[in-house]
Amino acid sequence: MLTVLRHRTYRHLFGAQIIALVGTGLATVALGLLAFRVAGQNAGAVLGTALAIKMLAYVGVAPIAAAFTERLPRRAMLVSLDLVRCAVALCLPFVSAVWEIYILIFILQSASAAFTPSFQATIPDILPDERDYTDALSLSRVAYDMESVVSPLLAAALLTVIPFNVLFVGTAIGFLCSAMLVVSVVLPSPKPAKPRGIYERTTRGIRLYLATPRLRGLLAIDLAVAAAASIVLVNTVVYVQASFGLDQRATALALACFGGGSMLAAFGLPRILDRFADRTVMLAGASVLVAGSALAIFLHSYRWLLPIWILLGIGYSAAQTPTGRLLRRSAHPEDRPALFAAQFALSHVCWLIAYPLAGRVGAAYGLPVSASLLSLMTLSAAIGTSLVWPGHDPDTLAHDHDLLSKDDPHLQSDDGGQHTHPYVIDDTHTAWPRNQKK
Repeated sequence: MLTVLRHRTYRHLFGAQIIALVGTGLATVALGLLAFRVAGQNAGAVLGTALAIKMLAYVGVAPIAAAFTERLPRRAMLVSLDLVRCAVALCLPFVSAVWEIYILIFILQSASAAFTPSFQATIPDILPDERDYTDALSLSRVAYDMESVVSPLLAAALLTVIPFNVLFVGTAIGFLCSAMLVVSVVLPSPKPAKPRGIYERTTRGIRLYLATPRLRGLLAIDLAVAAAASIVLVNTVVYVQASFGLDQRATALALACFGGGSMLAAFGLPRILDRFADRTVMLAGASVLVAGSALAIFLHSYRWLLPIWILLGIGYSAAQTPTGRLLRRSAHPEDRPALFAAQFALSHVCWLIAYPLAGRVGAAYGLPVSASLLSLMTLSAAIGTSLVWPGHDPDTLAHDHDLLSKDDPHLQSDDGGQHTHPYVIDDTHTAWPRNQKK
């Protein structure tokens, strides 16, 4: 898996991702502790609302940003957005009111909503080999898990010598270092695309996404992931410090267990994906999430919380890591930025549903009720995935073009009105074939 790091450009981008995410992880721990200081027993509700605002920024900004950034130099855009995030992070230590948290989180995450899809869409352009890209996805999953493993452990150590709000300075340093690494490489420019109006460019990725059966299944997977992971990401601080009466370091350790489970799965996934289809692996991950979220309903002690969080981390990684492979095979290169932005926005609609449910229901009716509802949502989404994503899902499909003339250049061959090639939704193929040949 580490052989992909021989590519200099990817190596620098991966380093930028790691550094920025470690800083973000410090901010995640600090934000939870800040919410607890400001709101006490209602910290889950405050944090849930803050994370819901984050999701609103992701859902609203990502498609709009994709419509404009396909015409901008990627390196300049990514560096500028890193600097914006750095500036906002430097403001967070001075927060003293809940409304200030909400405003700064919206600005910070709006910049992230523009940054992340463009960053993700760049990776398949610099790693055209399928195995290299699969390894890169697993390494990327490991990098994201460092936010849940290394950052909380580092935060736990730092909290012994500094106030928690100083952790936000680490976030700012992470974004600054990320910008410096992006500057150090030359990135491919976006593929030239057909000129389109702003509305069409804004909505194109979502239309391509929802017209593809495997991606509708991915959206159901995203809902399962959001529902189960919200139990961890929203309510860990409430479980550990309010229910169990433990300290901040115990909260950081619990989050590290979740990330550790996810990292463990990510390291094994490249070999697993060589043997099993993406759909099989992702449904297996969703099943693990169903089991873990069900166990959380009966959670009454810290010593049981840690292994359940590890189990949820394993399911979280297995269900999410192959996402980039699905997106790559479901669009032409020029449509990838729009499709990655659509995935970013639609997946965060799922988080927008799950985060407030975890926080508000937990605060109003108790953690077992919140876990029960989220577990039921996870189960329903996993069942929905198996229904909307066909088990037979080849890249190459035989299909008709009733509206094209026989001499159209697209029709390379004709077999009773059908022809065959790798099929994705585009201007020529606007709907998925209903009758697929197996």
